[in-house]
Amino acid sequence: MELEVKIRGLMMDPVTNMPVVVLKETAGNGVLPIWVGIYEANAIALEIEKVQTPRPMTHDLLKNVLTGLNVHVQRVVVCDLKDDTFYALIWMERDGQTMSMDSRPSDALALALRLDCPIFVEDEVLKHSKKAGAVSEKSSSEELRKWLENLNDEDLGRYKM
Repeated sequence: MELEVKIRGLMMDPVTNMPVVVLKETAGNGVLPIWVGIYEANAIALEIEKVQTPRPMTHDLLKNVLTGLNVHVQRVVVCDLKDDTFYALIWMERDGQTMSMDSRPSDALALALRLDCPIFVEDEVLKHSKKAGAVSEKSSSEELRKWLENLNDEDLGRYKM
C-alpha cells in the first residue's frame, strides 16, 4: 500500500555530514529519512527555495522534456529498500497509457517538486526502514532515527516545508 508523504525538510546528518531528505506521512506520524548526494540535495533545495538559475538545471530540463512531450507525471513512489539503497518509480501517463520509470529517489523527489505531483512511499519500505534502524549495530544511526522522528519546525531550519 502506498502512503502519501511530503518533503518535511532537507538537512545535514550530524553523524555522516551528508544531506538527508526527510519525508513525513501526510496522514500519520511515519518519518523516512533518505540520504542523498550533495548535488541531488542542491537540486531539491533550489526548488524548495524557488531559486531561479540562469540556465535550466537537469531536473528542469527533464520537466521541460516531459511537458513538451505531453507526458503527465502522476506520482512518484519510493518503492523499495535493498541493502540500504532506496528505489523509486516515476509514474507517468501519455495518451491514456500509463508507464513507470525506475529512478533514484533524489531525482524522483526533485522532479516531483518541479511538477507539483504527489509523493508516496510503499508502507513496506517505511516498515523495513524502521526495522533496519532498530536492529542497526551503530547506536549513532539509531539515535539519529529517534532524533529525526522527534523533529519540530525549528529543528528543520532553513529548508523546512
